[in-house]
Amino acid sequence: MARTDRDRPRCFTMRGREWDLLPDVFAPPYSPSTDAAMELLGFMEGTQVPRQGSFLEIGCGTGIIAVSAALAGCDRVLATDINPHAVDNAARNALRHGVGDRVRALHSDLFDAIDPAQRFDTVYWHSNFVLAPADHHYESIHDRAYVDAGYAAHRRYLRDAPRWTTAGGSVLLHFSNRGDLARLRDLADETGRELDVLRSLRVREGDDVVEHMLIKVSAVRAGSEADGARPRPAVAPPVRTSG
Repeated sequence: MARTDRDRPRCFTMRGREWDLLPDVFAPPYSPSTDAAMELLGFMEGTQVPRQGSFLEIGCGTGIIAVSAALAGCDRVLATDINPHAVDNAARNALRHGVGDRVRALHSDLFDAIDPAQRFDTVYWHSNFVLAPADHHYESIHDRAYVDAGYAAHRRYLRDAPRWTTAGGSVLLHFSNRGDLARLRDLADETGRELDVLRSLRVREGDDVVEHMLIKVSAVRAGSEADGARPRPAVAPPVRTSG
């Protein structure tokens, strides 16, 4: 419906700002997940967390997170997406909100097209956390915003993301209990990564309550126990009904 609805908007409001929405781009009005991401990251209108440094967003979609990072103080933001329409969408929203000089949109499959010399203080991906069979056939580029065939992209992100950070930088992953947490833990073990749930948010989506999680990804510390590579349970906050 988010792709084919005849009443799909060309722009929408989120967190007090207007955003352009192009066809075949993940549409935040049809899902509360982007609004949840804004809250998990502290990008709420009027209560933004002061930030600085550089920010890389993988899978930028409309560019809301990338633009919000620039508005919150990041001086260099790179927004990437495998969907060329999303790249255009993010660039438009950067111009709309006056941060076109700090936000660059790039067509890239994860890190493939990024200059290998670049490093970022924060690397962030709101992943397509629904697991599809490894032989899943994508009917459109839009489908990639929702599902990951065999969690191939998740494996690559866990394996490769830390090399793109500055010294002391952070790798963040937005995940959900609609994804396969057990499989994500296995991938972390296989790639030598430790996952720590920084915070979580429970959001009502129709008849379901979905828990969104902001997870920090880091290399397994020397001498850590095997279970140290698994996400530690977060204390679930009260359910919030998202509009």
